[in-house]
Amino acid sequence: MCTRKPTLRFIFVLFALLLVLKFNVATEGEDELEALLAVDEEVEREVTEGGGEKLSEAEVLSKAQRIVVELNNDNTERVVNGNEFVLVLGYAPWCPRSAELMPHFAEAATSLKELGTPLLMAKLDADRYPKPASFLGVKGFPTLLLFVNGTSQPYSGGFTADDMVIWARKKTGDPVIRTSSVAEAEGFLRNYQTFLVGRFEKFEGPDYEEFVNAAKSDNETQFVEVNQVELARVLYPDSKLTNRFIGIVKREPERYTAYDGAFTMNKILEFIDYNKFPLVTKLTEMNSIRVYSSPIKLQVLVFANIDDFKNLLDPLQDVARTFKSKIMFIYVDINDENLAKPFLTLFGLEESKNTVVAAFDNGMSSKYLLESKPTQSNIEEFCSNLAQGSLSPYFKSQPIPDNTEASVHVIVGRTFDHEILSSKKDVLLEVFTPWCISCEATSKQVEKLAKHYKRSSNLIFARIDASANEHPKLQVNDYPTLLLFRADDKANPIKLSTKSSLKELAASINKYLKVKNQVVKDEL
Repeated sequence: MCTRKPTLRFIFVLFALLLVLKFNVATEGEDELEALLAVDEEVEREVTEGGGEKLSEAEVLSKAQRIVVELNNDNTERVVNGNEFVLVLGYAPWCPRSAELMPHFAEAATSLKELGTPLLMAKLDADRYPKPASFLGVKGFPTLLLFVNGTSQPYSGGFTADDMVIWARKKTGDPVIRTSSVAEAEGFLRNYQTFLVGRFEKFEGPDYEEFVNAAKSDNETQFVEVNQVELARVLYPDSKLTNRFIGIVKREPERYTAYDGAFTMNKILEFIDYNKFPLVTKLTEMNSIRVYSSPIKLQVLVFANIDDFKNLLDPLQDVARTFKSKIMFIYVDINDENLAKPFLTLFGLEESKNTVVAAFDNGMSSKYLLESKPTQSNIEEFCSNLAQGSLSPYFKSQPIPDNTEASVHVIVGRTFDHEILSSKKDVLLEVFTPWCISCEATSKQVEKLAKHYKRSSNLIFARIDASANEHPKLQVNDYPTLLLFRADDKANPIKLSTKSSLKELAASINKYLKVKNQVVKDEL
């Protein structure tokens, strides 16, 4: 959420900057609003009489401009308090996420109008009109709020047009759509990408009530109910239907999944959470929150350009079927810096242009990397080991350096065991990052200490770049950090103060260590 005008774009997941759409809607009174809606109805008649041709994107946006009410200092309270249901988008023209959300909001407004929902869609430039923004409770950008008879409710749905339509319909009408004819069922199929269908002989009883309660609780998936077998087969033809049936339908190769659990609200919701995504989900700015919040803790991410991914998709879907509901498979366009780079940086592969297959265990906060060629067999073996818990976590490392002539040894992830933990010598390790402002001063102190103790045969001075190297035994969050690893107790390094003077650091070293063959020629 944008809370002030951005100066730097360094956010883990930042919505991409698109063209800012400017809606120009006159809303000085209810009469003008009615006139605008009348114009819109006339356009609808023209389209219908012209053969029902699909509107272009520009026409959809133009249509939305007549549907979405533009709030300002004069009309905000009247619009919000004078309508039963109002969905308000608070935005700022300079906010990238607002710009990303705008076209989805406009498309949702058009769809909801065509569906005949009692919801009024409105938007407010909260940067331009701070007073009504404060009245509405807009504290950041973008903000979506539903007002029911003047009382606000937080928005808890997704951010695509379909997500907003489903959420709004559930909050302003029945949570379940009932189809009573083949034509209605076929129309429903055309309108929804993913949905949960329930077939009940009678729309009553404890099982049906649990189904409805699940529909009320869920904010992302449209529920539909039927009581006739022929209608159920229109929506879900892939299975033998019983008198009491629930199944999820998706517009993808793994189209149908039947529910075989207990008819309780929590179990139905759990079934949806584990089955609502495709076999392979493409990560976007709009669905990122839903993806990250999935209850499936094991996630395999494939970073590739579009052409390479097309060649990999079919074998990847075959692997995904094997681990359905156990591992979530996600595709990320490797050329999309906002989405791919934050992940690739965790592996030290931010400059990679080749296909990368990685995995995360969100329950253990561990990451893994497929270091062999991304073939179907290698990916399947990688996923099998991931599911069994036998995959070794990945720790990034720079190439192994040559420390032959170095007074301060450079340590990398791959040499940490050998040069620090397994070494029979004492080691003073400087942990730094390139972006650390005060690290340079500490580095100079370490170099002077190394020169001071250059005759010592049992003391090594070293440094490691924590931004490019990792090790499970190196858990440091503050930079710079000085750690003294004693030869006889490598498991418990002593943290030295980086604010100490050279003489104080030397005194600490002499206190904790028995420095051999010390010949001091340089004064500190």
